[in-house]
Amino acid sequence: SGTEIIQELGREHEASGDLIVYTSADSVFQIAAHEEVIPVEELYRYCEMAREILNESEYKVARVIARPFVGKWPEYTRTPNRQDFSYPPEDRLVLEELVDNGVPVYAVGKIYDIYEGHGITEYVKTRNNDEGITRTIEYLQKTEEGLIFTNLVDFDMKYGHRNDPVGYARALEEFDERLPEIMSAMRPEDVLFITADHGCDPTMPSTDHSREKVPLLAYGMHLRENSNLGERRSFADLGQTVLELFDLEQMPNGESFFDKLFD
Repeated sequence: SGTEIIQELGREHEASGDLIVYTSADSVFQIAAHEEVIPVEELYRYCEMAREILNESEYKVARVIARPFVGKWPEYTRTPNRQDFSYPPEDRLVLEELVDNGVPVYAVGKIYDIYEGHGITEYVKTRNNDEGITRTIEYLQKTEEGLIFTNLVDFDMKYGHRNDPVGYARALEEFDERLPEIMSAMRPEDVLFITADHGCDPTMPSTDHSREKVPLLAYGMHLRENSNLGERRSFADLGQTVLELFDLEQMPNGESFFDKLFD
């Protein structure tokens, strides 16, 4: 895992100034550096160079990730200054379809980095779940229409990949305590979806993403109560549903479950 490689090579990195480069089971190329050895902006520049090189390679690689860390061995800790440099989307995005049809898209967390800014009207990066929830509520309060797309990074980065089920459970409880704030900020016509893009079971022996079914919850003041959305075949189903909520044409992939939301 990333934390293990930092502990293993951190002292050598501090002595030599050489970058720590590693990969994982995902399509990622990660570069780690101590913030006092290589400034964060310089680390980002190295990642941009790697992104340009990989864009021209046969493997492409989905993301180059900057992994700055601080502290002294053996107590190194990664900082919130992580940044993703993604391979540009090759197909048209639901986000682009929304923006091109006058529907603003507000990205919270690492969403902007994941999509390389494509189909995003405005964005804010966050350091943790709590800040992500706060920024989401702020967008709810100040926007009249649009899609607010939020990634709460702590579940994945701090607890899922670190095999910390106790921390994961605590983070779920903390989110659950703040969920009523989100719901109370919603207007009668608003719809909230809570889901995940992959599994990251903290009880698995591996630190990589686990392949499993993920939750899909929908809430709105005017939605049908206790409606079973069924087992969806694709994450694209949610994208199609979002398009239908904004009265836009469907895209090639996925099947909308709009009809399951309303009486």
